[in-house]
Amino acid sequence: MKKYIIISALIIVSAFAKAQQQPIPLDTIYANDTKNVALFFPEPIRQGITGSDNFVFTYNREKEQYFGLLQAKPGKESNLLVVNRNGSIFSYIVRYKKQLSKLNYFIPLSNSIGNEKPIVTDSTLVESSEELVDNKTYYYQKFCSYLLERGIRFGYFTKRKSGVILSIENIVFDKEELYFVIRIKNNSTLDYDLNFLNLSIETRQKGKRKSLQRLYQEPIYKHNLPSKIKESETVRFVYVMPKFSLSNDRRAILELNEKDGERNIELKISHRYINNPN
Repeated sequence: MKKYIIISALIIVSAFAKAQQQPIPLDTIYANDTKNVALFFPEPIRQGITGSDNFVFTYNREKEQYFGLLQAKPGKESNLLVVNRNGSIFSYIVRYKKQLSKLNYFIPLSNSIGNEKPIVTDSTLVESSEELVDNKTYYYQKFCSYLLERGIRFGYFTKRKSGVILSIENIVFDKEELYFVIRIKNNSTLDYDLNFLNLSIETRQKGKRKSLQRLYQEPIYKHNLPSKIKESETVRFVYVMPKFSLSNDRRAILELNEKDGERNIELKISHRYINNPN
C-alpha cells in the first residue's frame, strides 16, 4: 500500500531539491581514532548521521546540545549529515587523517545547505513508494551498526546447549527504545538453522498454585538477524524493542529455537538489568 507524507517531513528530499537548484560544494572535516574532533553548531543538534561505519558522530540524544564529537577509523571517505533543532541541515565530507591540524569546528548558520521545512502549502503531498525507508528506520540501522562496532559490554548473560552458545552482550537505552545486542556462537560440527528468536516477559503467578505466564514482545526492528549459523561461526545482531521496565516478580526470557532440531535455548534476564540498561 502506498503512503502519503507531508513534504516537510522529508529531510533528504528537501536537501536534494535545494542542491539541485543551487549546487553547494561541501567542506571536508578530518578525524582519526585517537582524538575527538568537536563540531559546534548554531542551534542544538537533533539528529546526526554518518554514511559509513568507520565514522562515528556522537551527541547527546537525551538533551539537545550545541556540539557533537567525530571520530574515524582508516577507510574510504564518507559524509556527515546533521539536522539542528530549527530544521537547518548541514552536510560535510568526512575523511580519515592520521595527523590532525584542527580539532574544533565552529559552524555558522551560513554553512547550512537548506532546511527540512520548505515553504509549501499544508495541502501539498508527495507520493512515495514502499521502498522509501523512513527516517526512524534509518536511525535504527545506523545506531545498531554503531553498537556492534563499539562492542561495549556490561557483562555476559550466557546459556549453552550442545555446542551452541547464546549470549546477551549489552542492553542500551536510547530515546524510547531498548537495544539488545545478542551473540550466538556455534561451536558444534553442525550448522544451526534458526527457526525463531523470541523475547518474552515471564510473570510468576502468586498463590497456592504457582504458575508462569509469558507475554511475547514484538521487536520494532531486527538488525543483521541471521537465518543460519555455520559450524565454528559467531554472529552478532541487535533487537530493538519498545522501552519497558519490569517489577520484581517478572523477568525477560530470550528463547532460541532450532529449525528441525532440538538445540533450543532459553536465556533468563533479571529485571535488574532491564531496568538499568546502559
